[in-house]
Amino acid sequence: MQTNLADFIKNTRDGDEAEAILRACVHCGFCTATCPTYQLLGDELDGPRGRIYLIKQVLEGAPVTQKTQTHLDRCLTCRNCESTCPSGVQYGRLADIGRKVVEQRVRRPLADRVKRYVLKEALPRRWLFTPALAMGRLFKPVLSPALQDKLPPAAAAGRRPSRSHARKMLVLEGCVQPGMAPNINAAAARVLDALGVQLIAAPKAGCCGALRYHLNDQDGGLDDMRRNVEAWWPYVSGETGGAGSEQVEAIVMTASGCGVTVKEYGHLLAHDPAYAEKARRISELTRDLSEVLPAFEAELVQRLGERHGRPAGQPAGERVVYHPPCTLQHGQQIRGKVEEVLRAVGVDVVLCAESHLCCGSAGTYSMLQPELSRQLRDRKLESLEAAGAAKIVSANIGCLAHLQSGTEMSVQHWIELLDQLLAAGRAG
Repeated sequence: MQTNLADFIKNTRDGDEAEAILRACVHCGFCTATCPTYQLLGDELDGPRGRIYLIKQVLEGAPVTQKTQTHLDRCLTCRNCESTCPSGVQYGRLADIGRKVVEQRVRRPLADRVKRYVLKEALPRRWLFTPALAMGRLFKPVLSPALQDKLPPAAAAGRRPSRSHARKMLVLEGCVQPGMAPNINAAAARVLDALGVQLIAAPKAGCCGALRYHLNDQDGGLDDMRRNVEAWWPYVSGETGGAGSEQVEAIVMTASGCGVTVKEYGHLLAHDPAYAEKARRISELTRDLSEVLPAFEAELVQRLGERHGRPAGQPAGERVVYHPPCTLQHGQQIRGKVEEVLRAVGVDVVLCAESHLCCGSAGTYSMLQPELSRQLRDRKLESLEAAGAAKIVSANIGCLAHLQSGTEMSVQHWIELLDQLLAAGRAG
């Protein structure tokens, strides 16, 4: 694709990156076939190829309109198009650059500005979000159906292990997950504790930065990333406990939406001389939980034991259906690892039809584009329920809450299922 960038962005960091991405696109349209919003709306401008043209026009100095912003807002940034693209077009990065420019040039209606401000200021602050969530649960019966959908039932966290191990890994507590599903990190800590690994959290770490960044407050998102780098660096460098006693071997992500962002810290902070090298190292150490557990497969199988091909505590014939989050399969390009771990310990795990498509959660998308999000959720649930499984498992807090809002089936993180199997094996 030929480009002629306008002076306002030519020869800038964003401009150079956008130009390289645009020139990689060969207009083939393979991306359109796997785009969830194009499948729903049937509009070329609501597919990746059309949005690429819109962004190209914006960066070449064409007038920016509310219509342009609407088509870019409808994008889930699921990055399914990146998995499909034969030319390796980094659409997600281009979308961030394009949206940033459009946000600066198109003034949103007041109600939209207020909603986005509340989301980007409240959700990343755990100390603010968790009490607000508790208050919402208390008054749930009088809230609108749309708000009730966003309030998962309260769940107990369970016991966190207290043993110390020579092997240590960091975990990101995150912003909304501790309030919405506190048992996820507790379950991860218990599973790793059983395998001789201590999972620890840095007290000053918080939101990964994705929430603000993808709401076009990119400076605020970068500040969140810098805070996490500072919080983690003593554990990465071994400066916390003397002689490297607290030095960690990995930074574990139990939410794939956070993981895909932290893995990009090195790129996103490459322009900051004070953080570039540290951020690169943080990204290198970051692992999704599904990348950590395969190394322990043999020990997991041994600990669980086998009864007629199934581990103790796993009911014969029970099937679970796994929903791979877009941030895992498309953003991090990780496929098959969750299923590998679960099958190794005897779980009958299947994928549903159209498992590559987004469930419609996509961070704050379900709150900003509720109708499209609901249609995608219902379509996904129809496929998941047709798999004939007893429960749904996934790997990202947003997907879990969004799917649970539309079904009576149990929806949980896959590490919680593994934790339950280990507990049942111990009881047996």
